[in-house]
Amino acid sequence: MPVKRLFVANRGEIALRILRSARAMGIETVLGVSAADREGAGPEAADRVVVLGPAPSAKSYLDPRLIVHAAAATGCDALHPGYGFLSEKPELARLCEEEGIAFVGPRPETIEALGDKMSARAMAIAAGVPIVPGTDHIADLDSARKAAAELGYPVVMKASAGGGGRGMFKAASEAELNASFESASRAAQAAFGDSRLYMERFVEAARHVEVQVIGDGEGGVLHFGERDCSVQRRYQKLIEEAPASAMPDALRTRLHEAAIRICAHARYRNAGTVEFLYDVARQDIYFIEVNSRIQVEHPVTEEITGIDLIACQLKVAGGDALGLTQADIRPAGHAIEVRINAEDPFADFRPSPGRITGWEPPRGPGVRLDSHARAGYLVPPFYDSMIGKLIVHGHDRAQAIDRLLQAIADFRLEGPQTTLPLAAHILDHPDFRANTFTTRWLEDRVLPDFAAERRADAP
Repeated sequence: MPVKRLFVANRGEIALRILRSARAMGIETVLGVSAADREGAGPEAADRVVVLGPAPSAKSYLDPRLIVHAAAATGCDALHPGYGFLSEKPELARLCEEEGIAFVGPRPETIEALGDKMSARAMAIAAGVPIVPGTDHIADLDSARKAAAELGYPVVMKASAGGGGRGMFKAASEAELNASFESASRAAQAAFGDSRLYMERFVEAARHVEVQVIGDGEGGVLHFGERDCSVQRRYQKLIEEAPASAMPDALRTRLHEAAIRICAHARYRNAGTVEFLYDVARQDIYFIEVNSRIQVEHPVTEEITGIDLIACQLKVAGGDALGLTQADIRPAGHAIEVRINAEDPFADFRPSPGRITGWEPPRGPGVRLDSHARAGYLVPPFYDSMIGKLIVHGHDRAQAIDRLLQAIADFRLEGPQTTLPLAAHILDHPDFRANTFTTRWLEDRVLPDFAAERRADAP
């Protein structure tokens, strides 16, 4: 049955983004918020608002039973988790099933299988998808030493239950492995309740590329092209673009085929992103993981395809036909997104919550802003620091870069410090314009120079 009333279990720009697509489809909406988020653009866009709990409490956005109860009590027949928070927790999807509420995402067993990185690696192997050379569960330090000796340094240790770059550390030598193994295991246990680690060979010159897919749950999968998310700090993405124009066409075809194979094998339902490392030196790709949710960077895919991915999610959740074939999806042009974080890039990215005193977003051809912020908005200190995403679409990559630089220059944002000055610095860097960077480029080359320039400019 088509979705009639949707519960949105999230906040900020993604909640507003979901609400707008739902409204355009004629779907009633209920937004669950914390006390810190009861005012603003999101609540104003919803038909009804439910306050789940106080701002810093886990009861606000992290209690699946409370959220499903709120959805059922308000007569919702579907629940969209957005990204972050509970979006990849199988318990939330399972509780929705028990209540007869359509979960806008994969089945709980799929989330469970893909959320465990070792399980996902095994699934990729079964589907014939290439993976980074590595190991299964590493039980202790002795096993880690033996595995690293076989793989060859450098290696990267990863938490089996990790994601989004958390629970990872690189070791370039046995001494670094000895120093980091136990602390990594403890950190994984503290962050995810699961101390298991596994090891992969570290790819020195890598790009981070990912394929946007939507599956029907029966083995049918469509892809919407790929994105390049290689501009990263501590494994967290800062800038994303589509397509991954540095990749040869033959390898791009292999990338799309691999993403479809693993999702078809998993009988994947709804939207997801299959992430890969692109080994520049070997001209090869390796599966990393599947993110079983909508991604922060989905707007760049929407811009080059002209397709509303949130609307696609809601159609699949309601059992409606997408009305699309692979031939209907024809990416055109180039899109780039920069995340606007309320952080001070001149002070080691220190969080910068506070009230926005000036807010005049840029305008112009190909410019899009996804944000819940506005003049007078108080950026709370309790949650992720992202307050918006600035996206541009151009005929080609060079035009997209120029349009985005102009949009940043035209953006009047006063109050909290943000990462926009750093974004402009990155976009205008010769390496970025030449498209020759890797995942280590920002931390190894750009940030030291950026900090040095700041010191040189200081009075």
